[in-house]
Amino acid sequence: MRYLYYCFFLIVISSYSQSKSNLSQKEYLILENKIRSLITSNVDSAFVYTNKLEKSSNYSHQAFAQSTKSYLYQLKGDRANSKLSMNQAFESLKQVQPSKEKIKLNAYLLNCSGLVDWKRGDFSMALDKFQQGKKLSLNISDKVGVIKFNINIGLIYNEIGNYRQAITISKESDKMIDGSRELFSDEQFNRYKNSLNLNIGKYYEDFYKTKMSKVAFLDSAQFYYSKAIIYSKTIGYNRFSAQMNLANIFYIKKNFVQAEKGYQSILKTSEDNGFKNEYSMIIYNLGDLYYYKKEFKKSLVYLKKVDSLYHADKLNPIEFLKSNYYQAKIYQALGNKEEAAKHSEIYLNNFEKSEFKLNNEIAEVNFTVSKEQLQLEMKVIQKEFNNKRDLNIVIYFVLSGTVFFLVLIVLRSIKKKKLAEQKVADLIKEYKENRFNNVPTNVLNKELIKNGSTLISVEKENEILDKLMLLEKRLDYLKPDFTQQSAAKKIKTNTSYLSSVVNNHYNKSFSEYLNELRINYVIDEMISNATYRKYSTQAIAESAGFKNAVSFTKSFNKRTGVTPVQFIKGLDKDLIK
Repeated sequence: MRYLYYCFFLIVISSYSQSKSNLSQKEYLILENKIRSLITSNVDSAFVYTNKLEKSSNYSHQAFAQSTKSYLYQLKGDRANSKLSMNQAFESLKQVQPSKEKIKLNAYLLNCSGLVDWKRGDFSMALDKFQQGKKLSLNISDKVGVIKFNINIGLIYNEIGNYRQAITISKESDKMIDGSRELFSDEQFNRYKNSLNLNIGKYYEDFYKTKMSKVAFLDSAQFYYSKAIIYSKTIGYNRFSAQMNLANIFYIKKNFVQAEKGYQSILKTSEDNGFKNEYSMIIYNLGDLYYYKKEFKKSLVYLKKVDSLYHADKLNPIEFLKSNYYQAKIYQALGNKEEAAKHSEIYLNNFEKSEFKLNNEIAEVNFTVSKEQLQLEMKVIQKEFNNKRDLNIVIYFVLSGTVFFLVLIVLRSIKKKKLAEQKVADLIKEYKENRFNNVPTNVLNKELIKNGSTLISVEKENEILDKLMLLEKRLDYLKPDFTQQSAAKKIKTNTSYLSSVVNNHYNKSFSEYLNELRINYVIDEMISNATYRKYSTQAIAESAGFKNAVSFTKSFNKRTGVTPVQFIKGLDKDLIK
């Protein structure tokens, strides 16, 4: 009998040992990189690799795999298994011997746990875990870890409506990445830069939704989404997301041609890659776009497709609800009251169902506020819509009155514009003369002004000047963090020598010299680059290294005598002549 127990024990031990594997550090890193790259693009494939990694006999490997699985389960909406996996991860962490790597792993678990809370809408808990993880990363001087937590803290700030703080911390993270380039492989660098630009674009877009008058926010969103695409050559899903968001910006701006082109270009990509939710949203956006273009037949094709996708896979119930709202409106406009009543009834019957209960996230607040108005409108459709014509007449007269008022304002500003146009013409003439004489317009001319009080040798002064000219040619001054201190460091001199050389040869302080370089660059770009002229003042300011549009406008006006907007308008008028 004892012999049988012993055999049974050996079988159990043998089976357990076969279920675990000894992974080398190289094998572990390969699996880790695979998992990280698949989390945002293919959850099912990420599960395959995390399951494989979890079979490792190394507790650190197990903790990494289990915490990652917790987030993957949450992405699939499996809250119970998500919680179980996270508990297992922290139990595995307890078995790891104290070390710097254990602290780093603990931070990773807090990061995953925070992301799980974020997906559940528990923003306060998520922020608390991100801040705990950031503190651990700071304690072990893990710069990459700090950057990760800053990025995720930005996500939470955006969710709770603190858009300025979200943008600020994300831009700081971007500077940290640029300043720590040696810590990242090319793939990691591109992934982080892509994610940050994608996030900042989203924050500006969400900020705009709370302040519709701030069109500059849309321009900034467009600018950062375009940058995200540049860094996403090997990151399929993020590239797709940036392209989709860029199309959304065009749509909000009423640039229907570019919006339609953008949606159509990624429609097949979303279908081929199994991005079902995104595919459904693009279909809905196209239907919505054609509705506002009054191409009702085209709109119906896409809106009916939204209904089919919902009935097949229960995808995007909000889009399904809105789809029936617009279909009711279209059939009403086409005079088909039976179909209008049918779709308005679908809307009303489904609105109160639990699957259409909206969560507390900021992105859905506007829809929640307007639900009573939408319900009332649907009921009116069912009872006849005789008041619509009168409403359109009122809207027509309101718009006509608004246009008339705007025309009066424009006429009153003509006199001021003439003066601005003359200043613009003078700048264009200066630009053309410089081009004719082969003088770069964005590089300052040296003035042979000597300061008798300087103690720098002629050789040293020429050396500093040559290096400074090299920085000018490399356009280093366009970076927001380019200062007298950073320039002196790159030139390998001190700020006193640098200040003296700038004063001797340009008769300016370093800050005046820097501002003039940046403004000259902007003037050059505005004159020679039609696309650049379409940017908002905020986007142009950021492209030239200014911290905000206010300081940029002040410097531009000081240099030219006109505002950037006046200069662009005058420039466009001059080029058309």
